[in-house]
Amino acid sequence: MASKFKKGDVVQVVSGGPPMTIDAVPGGKGHYQQKPDEYWCRWFKGASPDHGSFGEHMLIAYAPPAK
Repeated sequence: MASKFKKGDVVQVVSGGPPMTIDAVPGGKGHYQQKPDEYWCRWFKGASPDHGSFGEHMLIAYAPPAK
């Protein structure tokens, strides 16, 4: 099955939160903690980097707020 997102895409959790960059896709060679059916994402909390894995059903493409 093809992934909905690709490495480098900017996404957001469906319920909100910061924009995140996809660093690894399901089935790819990602982070050692990545689950095989999840995307590995990176983002910033202020100036501090953070990361985690998310199922495809939890992510949407990020759309910057209108000015």
